Amino acid sequence: MHIHILGICGTFMGGVAALAREAGHRVTGCDAGVYPPMSDQLRALGIDLIEGFGADQLALKPDVWVVGNVVSRARQPDGSPRYPLMEAILEQGARYTSGPQWLAENVLHGRHVLAVAGTHGKTTTTSMLAWILEHAGQAPGFLVGGVPVNFGVSARLGTGRGFVIEADEYDTAFFDKRSKFVHYRPRTAILNNLEFDHADIFDDLAAIERQFHHLVRTVPPSGRVVVNGLEESLARVLHQGCWSEVRSFGAAVSDYTAEGDPGAFDVVLRGERVGRVDWDLSGVHNQLNALAAIAAAEHVGVSPAAAARALGEFRNVKRRMELRGEVRGIKVYDDFAHHPTAIRTTVDGLRRKLGPDGGRILAVFEPRSNTMKLGTMKSQLPWSLEQADLAFCHGGGLGWDAREALAPMGARAEVGDTIDQLVEMTVAAARPGDNLVCMSNGGFGGIHGRLLEALSRR
Repeated sequence: MHIHILGICGTFMGGVAALAREAGHRVTGCDAGVYPPMSDQLRALGIDLIEGFGADQLALKPDVWVVGNVVSRARQPDGSPRYPLMEAILEQGARYTSGPQWLAENVLHGRHVLAVAGTHGKTTTTSMLAWILEHAGQAPGFLVGGVPVNFGVSARLGTGRGFVIEADEYDTAFFDKRSKFVHYRPRTAILNNLEFDHADIFDDLAAIERQFHHLVRTVPPSGRVVVNGLEESLARVLHQGCWSEVRSFGAAVSDYTAEGDPGAFDVVLRGERVGRVDWDLSGVHNQLNALAAIAAAEHVGVSPAAAARALGEFRNVKRRMELRGEVRGIKVYDDFAHHPTAIRTTVDGLRRKLGPDGGRILAVFEPRSNTMKLGTMKSQLPWSLEQADLAFCHGGGLGWDAREALAPMGARAEVGDTIDQLVEMTVAAARPGDNLVCMSNGGFGGIHGRLLEALSRR
């Protein structure tokens, strides 16, 4: 089968492409912004990429067009379609489907699906769970919204029965406004946390809670729902009805809790120590991610002790506090954080890891997600950056004033309207011993390399 994927360079659609290629299908695709690591991974798989969404691609005549949720019926200012290829597909009456639907029908059917949902930590927790099953010899398939260092790829079919998938609540496609995860039909579902996000498609938190409950409805009676006991929003979700076994984690009164520092802690199951995690990761958020993964793995036969040992060899995900380089004693990190809570937990995790004498933290970030671009959470930015010594924000292309939003931080925050300005002001402030943390859910204009280059010239 030949499939052509529209929006192939997104983390999810790129993973679908990799799975389809491994399954023996001919895969081609197109997209508008192409940047690593996904573009590198696709090219390494021999998948042909076409820049843009031109209608001339109709001549490829694939068996099915797989449409990513980046594609819409939107128009350019001059009235022309933004995605002419999609208009041509509709006009011709060609066969098309969404990425989640194609995945459900061609990969997930018949597998024991372990789905990881939540506002934060999905990618990391999915990677942890996949690694635990791999370490236990279960050879799982997986699709992760990033590149787990332990595997080196974001997706694979696997030879075992289990399939671990990052379960995103974002909508499926312009023609299917349900959350992606509704398609996956998991037997094991992790509900990691739940906050308001994706303000471009959800009106309020209650609307997202409804989608999470749709996911809970699809878990069979013999399935397991692993839920964060610290989240009131998830308690409301389960209160709407749950027909499966529930395992909780995180809260003082939970099935799975942790005792000790996030860098080395005991796993406690209903009062009994059942394993110990000793690893390189930091932050309470990662400790909670670990508990969720351990509880889910236990549902498919991996003991908490074995899961904890596996996590001792876990190497995280690219773009999750990834050290990109060090120049003159100044370290530059890359992180995917873009929601205020994620920014806060990222900075807080690094602060705890560094300790009181570990140097300053300079947070360099861009409000790039749709929610942040809309300014829905701009008032939370000073709170999210409390643990940073200095903050540098890319304020270009926003419909709101970043300087005004960051004013409560006083001289600790600066705003640059371009990447060049941001690099210049960050380098001017940096000194030996500093830690520069670049946070964005996009390529951020290659700022990591530009910072390292500018620091080396200084």
